Amino acid sequence: MSSSQICWPLAVLALFLLSSAFADEVVVLTEDNFEKEVGQDRAALVEFYAPWCGHCKKLAPEYEKLGTSFKKAKSVVIGKVDCDEHKSLCSKYGVSGYPTIQWFPKGSLEPKKYEGPRNAEALAEFVNSEGGTNVKIAAAPSNVVVLTADNFDEVVLDEKKDVLVEFYAPWCGHCKNLAPVYENVATAFKLEDDVVIANLDADKHKDLGEKYGVSGFPTLKFFPKSNKAGEDYNGGRDLDDFVTFINEKCGTSRDAKGQLTDKAGIVESLDALVKEFVSAGSEEKKAIFGRIEEEAEKLKGSAARYGKIYLKAAKSCMEKGADYAKNEIQRVERMLNKAISATKADEFTLKKNILSTFA
Repeated sequence: MSSSQICWPLAVLALFLLSSAFADEVVVLTEDNFEKEVGQDRAALVEFYAPWCGHCKKLAPEYEKLGTSFKKAKSVVIGKVDCDEHKSLCSKYGVSGYPTIQWFPKGSLEPKKYEGPRNAEALAEFVNSEGGTNVKIAAAPSNVVVLTADNFDEVVLDEKKDVLVEFYAPWCGHCKNLAPVYENVATAFKLEDDVVIANLDADKHKDLGEKYGVSGFPTLKFFPKSNKAGEDYNGGRDLDDFVTFINEKCGTSRDAKGQLTDKAGIVESLDALVKEFVSAGSEEKKAIFGRIEEEAEKLKGSAARYGKIYLKAAKSCMEKGADYAKNEIQRVERMLNKAISATKADEFTLKKNILSTFA
């Protein structure tokens, strides 16, 4: 049986819950604040998890959605406890596996274990029933490009784009399990103009499925700029697996949260010149600056943008002295700690990464 015919293992048919480290709406519970937040004037749904737990990692987006949706529900807390860090607290409530989800009624520290499905909708239904709320899961706009017979060639065969395509069927259970992970992949790369994460209902568009050899669901194929015949994706089905694959194939530098890594913007040829530049005397710096300028002019696409940042940094270092890079990095870090748009965060991260080569 080919890999395209094999859907996810049975172990992941039931989705498991993760309270994500970057979910703003999920209350982080500790030994110090647990009894201040739980068992008081609000009911609480609490996930006891471990950071290394694979099942926990699979449902990061589901718990985020739950926390976001219940943000304004004043009578309910959506919380999480890191059991690696707070072992005694987890032991106190009988936690022996991860994730364990427990419901604490208002005014009570006697929990009821949640035994239902591990997805945001089912959890919300449970919380509404137990807590007397009426909250619906907030639907986020999708970043997955929906393909049809009308737009398939235009999107997938565009030689300026790297395109990952999921061929799925609406009735396929494994496809449904993949959906939240695939959505997170699309979200992670939404700011990359030449990377497209797309899907096609191959049950509806059978001709296209047959054209590309689809015989089972979900089938994933990658269509890089250089090969529009397509190639099978045979990697793992976790978010990190997809992110690693796309970074390697597309030359991007994103993490699972969609943030740029510390490698983003670094150009090896310019990096080598910067090492010379930093250790050179003032007169020698001018000559090396000229070489940086020549090298930057050769760059194409995204690299040309990075070249301009290198040039500006080198010029500022000559004009403002040896401490410029260090001081500017500190300023940029302060900006990154503020509430800024994702686009601005990209801009500052690129600048910080490149400045670090001068520091």
